[in-house]
Amino acid sequence: MQLRYNYRAYPNAAQRRALAQAFGCARVVWNDCLRDRKQAHAAGLPYVTSTELSRLRITQAKRTEERAWLADVSAVVLQQSLRDLDAAYKNFFDSLSGKRKGRKAGPPRYKSKKDTRQSIRLNTNAFTLQDDGTVYVAKVGHLKVEWSRRLPAAPTSLTVTKDSCGRYFLSFVVDTKPDILPEAETETGIDLGLSAFAVLSDGTKISTPRFLRRAEKKLKRLQRDLSRKQKGSKNRAKARIKVARQHARVADRRRDFHHQASTQIIRDNQAVYVEDLAVSGLARTQLAKSVHDAGWSAFVRMLEYKAVKHGRAFSKVDRAFPSSQVCSACGFRDGPKPLHVRQWTCGECGTVHDRDHNAARNVLFEGRRIVAAGRAETLNASWSAGKTRTKVPAQRGEAGSPRKGQPTQAGIPGL
Repeated sequence: MQLRYNYRAYPNAAQRRALAQAFGCARVVWNDCLRDRKQAHAAGLPYVTSTELSRLRITQAKRTEERAWLADVSAVVLQQSLRDLDAAYKNFFDSLSGKRKGRKAGPPRYKSKKDTRQSIRLNTNAFTLQDDGTVYVAKVGHLKVEWSRRLPAAPTSLTVTKDSCGRYFLSFVVDTKPDILPEAETETGIDLGLSAFAVLSDGTKISTPRFLRRAEKKLKRLQRDLSRKQKGSKNRAKARIKVARQHARVADRRRDFHHQASTQIIRDNQAVYVEDLAVSGLARTQLAKSVHDAGWSAFVRMLEYKAVKHGRAFSKVDRAFPSSQVCSACGFRDGPKPLHVRQWTCGECGTVHDRDHNAARNVLFEGRRIVAAGRAETLNASWSAGKTRTKVPAQRGEAGSPRKGQPTQAGIPGL
């Protein structure tokens, strides 16, 4: 499997200038090639191939007075920029045809030199790991790197990135074998929310750190200072960097929290089941700031790739599954409940449930059923069955979906 390892780099002044030039050249090649393809499409001409673009916009462009400075950077940087454009077009075409799953990918757009985040990609011909701990990048030099951990194998590619607050990072792609952990005896279902970040089916609760909320006071002051600076001035640029650094601290703390929590869950459980929340939809509600602050999508992605890395089972439960409406003890469906109801009593068996814990247990039962059925989709009871039965038949946790037009709170955080 392929993994990506990120490290902080500390280039000197000359290396920063060389990297800035490489960022700019890669951007120019991207924009020139994108412009050629857009013009060909508008004129009804055939799709311009990568071979033709490489000849026109890289090889021949270097010989012109207008683009002679392209020869000052590594040719690998320019070729990789063209390949990145090809990948962007492929994602766009595959999204249109339905080959690419998930959210629709838009067509490639022009890059601006005003973008605060810049990057270049290199293959093994343009970088080398040195014995003294530095990384040699072609036509840039030996970059000082803070090695926070060892690379498990030789890297196959390198991405040099400058973020919005001026930090430099080296991102290595490594082909490595899965690190299979000893088999665990437990499985867990996870209910993600806002009152508690995650509640596990065994009753464990992971509190919500609310990193953004805790930093809002300082961010408000920094944003106010930024708004008072004159546009285009050096003081405004300094104020913008201060705001970007504060946002970077929030993102770093959130990412570190996600890594620690996901690693602990994967190590302790042989199988992990989580509800497939509609995060993009929830991010357009009044809870948008809290939803973005929680970062559920990044957390679920970490669980997924770490499960593959360590030989664990991972599955998502359909967001339509009414995990907050079903009694995890007897399977009785008690209907939707308002958000302020955090505890409820089953009308069939009398069991008193904590709302989040009960939902996590139902996610666990449904996840087991999905794995046993051999497919990752929820089996919904028919509408006619929903009219004649209120108690869920068959296995515990196998709940029917709400009838057409019936409101449901499944997939809302904290439920």
